[in-house]
Amino acid sequence: MNNITIQSEQLLLTAAELIPGGVNSPVRAFGGVGGTPRFMYKAFGSRIWDVDGQEYIDFIGSWGPAILGHADPDVVQALARAAADGLSFGAASPGEIKLAQKIIKLMPGIEMVRLVNSGTEATMTAVRIARAWTRRNKIIKFAGCYHGHADSFLVQAGSGAMTLGIPTSPGVTPAAASDTLIAQFNSIDSVKELMAANPDQIAAVIIEPVVGNSGVILPQNDFLQELRDLTTQHDVLLIFDEVMTGFRLSSGGAQEVYGIDPDLTTLGKIIGGGMPVGAVGGKKPLMKLLAPSGPVYQAGTLSGNPLSIASGLATLNKLNDSLYDYLEKLAAKLEAGIQSNLTALSLEFNYQRIGSMGCLFFTDRPVLNQIDASTCDTKRFARYFHAMLDSGICLPPSQFEAFFISAAHSEEDIVRFVEANYLSLKKL
Repeated sequence: MNNITIQSEQLLLTAAELIPGGVNSPVRAFGGVGGTPRFMYKAFGSRIWDVDGQEYIDFIGSWGPAILGHADPDVVQALARAAADGLSFGAASPGEIKLAQKIIKLMPGIEMVRLVNSGTEATMTAVRIARAWTRRNKIIKFAGCYHGHADSFLVQAGSGAMTLGIPTSPGVTPAAASDTLIAQFNSIDSVKELMAANPDQIAAVIIEPVVGNSGVILPQNDFLQELRDLTTQHDVLLIFDEVMTGFRLSSGGAQEVYGIDPDLTTLGKIIGGGMPVGAVGGKKPLMKLLAPSGPVYQAGTLSGNPLSIASGLATLNKLNDSLYDYLEKLAAKLEAGIQSNLTALSLEFNYQRIGSMGCLFFTDRPVLNQIDASTCDTKRFARYFHAMLDSGICLPPSQFEAFFISAAHSEEDIVRFVEANYLSLKKL
């Protein structure tokens, strides 16, 4: 590729005068890899194009929700039909019921669901429900897990905070931070210690069942089951943040894959086919605490808006065993190719994946938690990222993010990734 960035550079200069940092989400700024962030204008299938006319095979997938690929014709048609009938009603609509029925049918731990506008809103609401149910204030989260940018979650958050070197954000009050306790992923003992030190004070434990915001970190052995048993023992609610894993790992999310029944589940943009939406769901007694059924207030003018509903239904209705089998086939082929490249080049980096999400960690140790992830050679990753971009492969511009395969990717796309991976690693 020519790797021309003239128009992106000009747009960034203009944007920086109008938008903080020139971007509306920090990881887009290439802060973890350097260079000029690409301004994209079009995406279709497995491809995405920047304003300088360069075409890439996209493995970001709008950070996960584009499981069908970009601009799937059925999804676009559903959106067009919905838009023709009105963009937003500010009132209830029949589609909300259909989407709720679909989510409840597929997700094992959800008996009732509230649609919101984002994953951040979903996690905020889940914690509010937990505090109201238990009449306790503290929550436990895990270092490196990201649950949106609400105050209580910006303590040792993953992804963007790790990339930018900001583990705790200014503007978060000491009071908010003091109610958030930090455990280590894959360490049940760290959770036990926090519970012992804070008896009858913890409302909930919130966790990404598979961490996707420090790379891809899988739960080891019986960690999730031990966490379920421990929270039950202490009357603490267990919240699964499946904003990334929900409908990505299986039609029933990580909770189906691992056979764990959380009390509350949060979901993100995949239930809107990539359109702005989120949801919190769980057991009926918990969910009925939400207004207007109960006293816990949550509201949103655009919650359950007809465009997101139409896009989400069109997406979820296309998810089936054949699709997940195809994703697994591509993902296994990619994993085998990357492992072969690492062996051929005598590199001891760690490739970790589950289903169609994966991450190549630039460290020689297995990554089981944020401490392990922080040992990665981010400078070498930055060189690798740009070499892959120059080869036409678009990856997340951060060592601490997952990349995703969609149903629109082909075996040829995977072969091109593997070839580019070899050449890019060879340049390090």
